[in-house]
Amino acid sequence: MSASALRIETYLWLAQRVSALILVICITVHIATMIIAVQGGLSSEEIIARIGGSKIWLSFYLVFVSSVAVHAPIGLKSIMREMSQIPTNRIDLLSILFSLIIGVLGIRAAFGLYGLGGA
Repeated sequence: MSASALRIETYLWLAQRVSALILVICITVHIATMIIAVQGGLSSEEIIARIGGSKIWLSFYLVFVSSVAVHAPIGLKSIMREMSQIPTNRIDLLSILFSLIIGVLGIRAAFGLYGLGGA
């Protein structure tokens, strides 16, 4: 493995670890919020009214989506490298495509939720 390829792998390893740390925080906040909302007896309309239109929640979910779009494709890339005979350049392309799909769909969902709010 060349020095530049080794450097890229090191950056990917670091990116996956940092994104995992962010995901732990985001998942904890997301699940805690869901539990509190459900136990509080809030309906889906009430939840959307509170979260939709909120720039804070929009920012939170954009960070959440970005972390997933970084974390998941790096893991998928490692799995495909170990478990398949697909050439490395195709695995890289598939990983990038997967990241873009997650990012675009997640951002659309976050802005869709934001747009449902009363603001």
